[in-house]
Amino acid sequence: MSSIRPWRDIAQRKSRQIMVGRVPVGGDAPITVQTMTNTLTSDAAATIAQIRRCEEAGADIIRVSCPDVESTAALREIVRAAEVPIVADIHFHYKRALEAADAGAACLRINPGNIGSSERVAEVVRAAKANGCSIRIGVNAGSLEKNLLEKYGEPCPEALVESALDHIKLLQDHDFHEYKVAVKASDVFLAVAAYMGLAEAVDCPLHLGITEAGGLIGGTVKSSIGIGNLLWAGIGDTLRVSLSAEPEEEVRVGFEILKALGLRTRGVRVVSCPSCARQGFDVIRTVEALEARLSHIKTPLSLSVLGCVVNGPGEARETDIGVTGGGNGKHMVYLSGVTDHHVQSEDMLDHIVALVEQKAAEIEAATTDAGKAA
Repeated sequence: MSSIRPWRDIAQRKSRQIMVGRVPVGGDAPITVQTMTNTLTSDAAATIAQIRRCEEAGADIIRVSCPDVESTAALREIVRAAEVPIVADIHFHYKRALEAADAGAACLRINPGNIGSSERVAEVVRAAKANGCSIRIGVNAGSLEKNLLEKYGEPCPEALVESALDHIKLLQDHDFHEYKVAVKASDVFLAVAAYMGLAEAVDCPLHLGITEAGGLIGGTVKSSIGIGNLLWAGIGDTLRVSLSAEPEEEVRVGFEILKALGLRTRGVRVVSCPSCARQGFDVIRTVEALEARLSHIKTPLSLSVLGCVVNGPGEARETDIGVTGGGNGKHMVYLSGVTDHHVQSEDMLDHIVALVEQKAAEIEAATTDAGKAA
C-alpha cells in the first residue's frame, strides 16, 4: 500500500504565531494541549502536585485561576516549579492581571471588556508587554455581554464572533497583538459555528474548546465531536477538553483526539476490538491493563490487541506490535506487521509490555543517533 494517503490530508488554517512562554502557538507549530488546575491556587503545594500529574500526562500549557490576591501571591512559586508555561485565569479584577504578569505568568486569560475602563485595559497591556506575556481572549456563550444578548436575543454564533472582535479591538487599540481567542459554548453546534465564523474573520491563533462539556464519558464525546470537527476543517491551534474530571484526564482525551486525526503523536496508540465469543483471551481486561502499564511511554508507536483471527492479522500488519488471540491459550505475536512468535495467555501481558518498552527504546535510540548525525 502506498504511504501517500491524500484522503487523510488536513489543510490547516493559516494563523500567525504567538508565544506562550517558550511554547509557540499558531503558525506551523504543533497543536498544543492545555488543561486547568482545580486546586486552590493559594495552596501552592497542592497546585504544583496537580501540575506535575498534568505534565506527566503530556500537557503543553496549564492554566490556573487567580481570583484573589492570595492566588497571585502563590503564583510566583507555582511558575518557578512548573516545567510548562502557566496561564493566569483572570476575571473582573484587573489588578490580579497585573500581579499575575509580574509573578511570571506566560499568558493572561482575560475578557478585556470586563476588566473595566480603557485605562485599566491599557495597564494590563503594559504589564503584559513588560513581562513578555501573551493574552487569551475567552468569550463564552454563558457570559455574553448584555448588549449582545439584547441585540441577538440569545447566544448565537454571530454574537460570540462579535464579542470576540470587540475584545480584539480593545487590545489592538493599545497596539497589542500577542493574543489568541476562544469562542466557547456548551452546545456543540453553536461552538463549531462560532469558531468557523471567527476563523474567517481573524488571523490570530484560535483556542478550541466545548465548555462545560460534562463528565468523563459524555464530555469526551461532546468534545471529540466539536473539537474534532473543527480540527478536521483545519481550524484550531491549541485546545482544552473541559471535563468534570481530573485535569490529567482532559490532557489524555485531548491527545487522543489529536492522535485520531494524525495531528499529534505521543505514546502508544492502541488498536483493539470490542471482544466477542470468538476471543482467545479477555480483550477488555487485557487492554485496560496494557493502557495502565504503558502510560509512561511517550514515544509514538502502535499496538494492536485483537481477540481472534478475523481482523487480527490485518490490524497487526498496520501496527508496530500486535497480538491476535488463538486457541488453547496460545496467541500470535506480530512485530512490524509480520508474524514472529507465539505467547501463552499467562505470559502475554508481561511479554507485550516488555516488547513495547523495547521498541520504544529502539525508536528513541534511532532518533538520538539521527539527531547526532544531522
